[in-house]
Amino acid sequence: MKYEDPACAYCPPTVRACRQGEAEERGPGFCPTKVDQETQRSARSVYDDPDVRRISRESALVESEGYCKWTRVEEVVQFAKRMGYRRIGIANCISFVDHAKVLSGILESHGFEVVSVACKNDSIPKEELGIADHEKVRPGQFEALCNPVAQAELLSQHGCEFNVVMGLCIGHDSLFFKHAKALTTVLVAKDRVLGHNPVAALQLADSYYSRVWGPDKPSKPAKLPVAGRRAKNA
Repeated sequence: MKYEDPACAYCPPTVRACRQGEAEERGPGFCPTKVDQETQRSARSVYDDPDVRRISRESALVESEGYCKWTRVEEVVQFAKRMGYRRIGIANCISFVDHAKVLSGILESHGFEVVSVACKNDSIPKEELGIADHEKVRPGQFEALCNPVAQAELLSQHGCEFNVVMGLCIGHDSLFFKHAKALTTVLVAKDRVLGHNPVAALQLADSYYSRVWGPDKPSKPAKLPVAGRRAKNA
């Protein structure tokens, strides 16, 4: 069988050969090293860029020094310090204003300047995007559109060198990433049902949250990529 696309999600626990630098020897047929070395080589050349190289290096050092010791908040602080950032932006959901206040205070206590912008800024009525009243979360009331484009633009215009996303909705966060000019990390991934711990749906996908599966759920754990990720027989 010849594979066309990388499918690392299906790599057996006993393999994971890239960790040991043995992907070429032990990697499955769908390993990126087996499927598309050309793209890997092209990507590696990007690390010759001094900025990319520095970001990657400092990230690796934060990982090793804080491994299983630092919270993600502490990792944000340490990474920003290592990079020499002075001004940090917070792009938060309106429901996370109280958490953003705590984070802002923590960052300021470490000497950073902080700019924060909530998602509902500019109070754009949802009707401007053609959303009908019955399609709102609370029909019959004014509802402001989430405005991640302005969040990104405001943080950029006010000199933020590094951004932290807190609880932006699916899609809205994507627009923020698309329009942000500075590097961005995520501190909180919103999940209103799971207390903002979205990985729980994966951990419990075969029990309490089995509803996440679609109609093509495999009858047993898949050992190979799903149909469509394999090439025709060579």
